[in-house]
Amino acid sequence: MTTYPALRMFIAGQWIADGEAGTMEVVNPSTGAVIGRCPKASTAQLDAALKAAGDAFPSWSATPGAERHAILRRAADLLRARAESIARVITAEMGKPRAQGVGEILSACDTIDFLGEEAKRRGGRLIPTRGNQLLAQMVTHEPIGPAVLLTPWNFPVNLPAKKIAGALAAGCTAIFKPAENTPASAQLLVECFVEAGLPEGVLNLVHGDPGPIAEHLIASPVTRKVSFTGSTAIGKQLGALAATHMKRFAPELGGHAPVIVSKNADLARAVAMCATTKFRNAGQVCVSPTRFLVAKEVYDEFVAEFAARTSRIKVGDPGADDSVDMGPLAHARRVAAMEQVVADAGGNRGEVVTGGSAIAGQGFFFQPTVIANPAPDSRFMIEEPFGPVAGIVPFDDIADAVRIANSLRYGLAAYAFSADLDEAHALGRALRAGMVGINQLIVSSPETPFGGVGDSGFGSEGGEEGYLAFTDTKLVMLAKAGG
Repeated sequence: MTTYPALRMFIAGQWIADGEAGTMEVVNPSTGAVIGRCPKASTAQLDAALKAAGDAFPSWSATPGAERHAILRRAADLLRARAESIARVITAEMGKPRAQGVGEILSACDTIDFLGEEAKRRGGRLIPTRGNQLLAQMVTHEPIGPAVLLTPWNFPVNLPAKKIAGALAAGCTAIFKPAENTPASAQLLVECFVEAGLPEGVLNLVHGDPGPIAEHLIASPVTRKVSFTGSTAIGKQLGALAATHMKRFAPELGGHAPVIVSKNADLARAVAMCATTKFRNAGQVCVSPTRFLVAKEVYDEFVAEFAARTSRIKVGDPGADDSVDMGPLAHARRVAAMEQVVADAGGNRGEVVTGGSAIAGQGFFFQPTVIANPAPDSRFMIEEPFGPVAGIVPFDDIADAVRIANSLRYGLAAYAFSADLDEAHALGRALRAGMVGINQLIVSSPETPFGGVGDSGFGSEGGEEGYLAFTDTKLVMLAKAGG
């Protein structure tokens, strides 16, 4: 049994339990019980974090890449060693089953390792000159400056790890503001970096009300980069604020991922993968497969098997039962949102094949739900549900499926299943998304960029892009001193 830790902030190399702006409750979504109180940073404490990040930047940015790599590598090793205990905290804070939490943490470790290696690999390039007077044209990537990192609750270790490791590897200092309901997961991650030998002021952790904190940190002249993962609506607000102050802004926003299942697909494999992946983390995943567009020739079979598999998902408190497949939603308001989505799909606007209701009792639980043939203008087909609701739509031909898939302004992830090689290649080109999975539902690894287009944001985390996102490109043209 993991004890929930006493919650603290980390500012200028010091752990701080006293939030000068008060405290906020942390609730276990499986039980509705308050499990902790988190300190809220005052304006003065935010300014202290900004000063610490600003003061530490010259030294940290000048630290050789090999030394930055060594610290990040030690942090990843510490995180691996603590994966089981931290996963239990993730379960308590946001309801993710323990095994999924462990998987998230181990993935974060691999990402930290990769981005740390980039600190050693990245230098720049030489461009050939056009004449004898120029000796060299050098392009370098220099750390942009102190960064503000704003993260959500659904992957409370992996998403912060991408941002923190990218910033630190590139030579940036950072102020990290996690989601209000997952402060302990963030704290335990930061502890690994601190114990790995990170110098004072390089990484700071603050808690509190997200709106006022983001506004204050973004407006500060110390801040040079803002990285945000969250909803499209909030991303647009923060993007406008960042633009006002001429700050670099990298948003990773919502998605509504389509899955095209061709008549040429391996249907048994496709439906098994789709039904399992859809309800991972209770569907609270930005790249979650959500709109299943299925060829009419195999539509009825797909719906029947998908619904059968969905009905067998074991839902419950993952903190009390390790065999649970799906835990609660993060908030009571997410349950209300699912009820509205399902209600809109009733009558002649779609058929609820299985699920469709909140689960009575303590906690914030909702049944895994399948809607067959939801109306094109239904809430489900237009708004990101961000929960355990799947919709299955028949299509006549691939061109029609691509049209439906690309009909929204979201463009984070998209998927397709087809055993026809030419068709698979064509779908990979035609789907409008930052990441496309063909015959599989994994679109993220430490070595690859993670990001979207359209209302899903711009820029990427992970891969070499996750390092370069925290750098400025500089050109140096060196000429001879004399004739």
